[in-house]
Parts: sequence; structure tokens; C-alpha cells
Amino acid sequence: MTTCFIAIGSNLSDPVAQAKEAIEALKHLPKSELTCCSSLYSSTPMGPQDQPDYINAVAQITTELTPLELLDCTQRIEQEQGRVRKDERWGPRTLDLDIILYGNEVIDSERLTIPHYGMNEREFVLYPLLEIAPNLQLPDGSELKTLVNNVARNGLRVWLP
Repeated sequence: MTTCFIAIGSNLSDPVAQAKEAIEALKHLPKSELTCCSSLYSSTPMGPQDQPDYINAVAQITTELTPLELLDCTQRIEQEQGRVRKDERWGPRTLDLDIILYGNEVIDSERLTIPHYGMNEREFVLYPLLEIAPNLQLPDGSELKTLVNNVARNGLRVWLP
């Protein structure tokens, strides 16, 4: 079993419900177990600012799925929740599931980059990840705590109903 972390983000079609539904779907991945999930966080959009704020979280799973099998599963969940892939980067979306870490593997393929290429600069990934894995060390040896200390919160806050 490999420990993986998946970032969850939504800012359309009731983002809180979208995030909660995604977390529930992750519980039912084949050959996998959801072991932990962060709180939900509210964040300002990255990229175009003329879109609603995001709801974010990070889930930890253990899995026997290969990285590409896991990617196929997360993309299926996105589609089932109404995700339409567009060329627009950082635009609004019903659901975004990103595999940010897959054990200590480093993958750079056409379909998948792990560790996720932008995780080191994204407060909406790092802070929820810190909540559930405070002693995490990345494949390159860097410590999550150090990364978090170098990234401002940018208005990121725990979402409270």
C-alpha cells in the first residue's frame, strides 16, 4: 500500500457540497482506503479574480492502485461531479482533484507530474496538508513545515458553516 495525498478544490455548484461529495467518493476508490482528511478551507482564486472563492481540502489515502490508475479514478470522480475540462487554466470549476504526492515517487509524464508541480507555492494545498501530515518530508528531502513557513496564507482560512 502506498500513502498518497489528493488536493480537493471547488468553486462552482455549491463548493462545500462538491468537496464533501468528493471526499465521500474517495472513500470508495478500489483497492484504497481514505485514512485522513483535512478541514475544509476557504481560499481566494488563483489566477483570474472574477470568480467565486474556492473550498479546498487535502485527503490522505493508502492505495494499491498505480499512479495512473489513481489518476483515472480521480478524473472519473471529477466528471461524475460535473467537471468540464477547458483550456482555461485556473478558471472556475465544480471539482478539481490533484494527486499531490504518491509515496516518495517522482513522476514526470505527459499525463501526470508528482509531486504536483505547483504544490510548493500553493497555500490552499500546503496548509491543509500540514494539518494532516505535520511531519511530512517530500521526495526531494524538503520538510513540509519549511515550505509552509515560506508561503503566505493569502486569506486562507478554515471554512466554518
